Amino acid sequence: MTEKEKKRLVKIGDNLRKIRESMEYSQEDLASRCTVERAKISKIENATANHYITTLIEIAYGLNIHPKNLLDVNFDFENED
Repeated sequence: MTEKEKKRLVKIGDNLRKIRESMEYSQEDLASRCTVERAKISKIENATANHYITTLIEIAYGLNIHPKNLLDVNFDFENED
């Protein structure tokens, strides 16, 4: 992992932790609310996993857009199943 990737993962992990804690969810609570294992949530928060996130950021950089724009789509969470 490059230093640039590590810094990006730290920012994302810190933000995830901040949001989760502001909602008063433990990692286990969050895991039970989605299809992500608690261990994976921990790895993301501790910036030790998920190179897909840094790849997405790098693609956004290449497109000269903010990464949130790549995820700014109308997800229909209620009708996914």
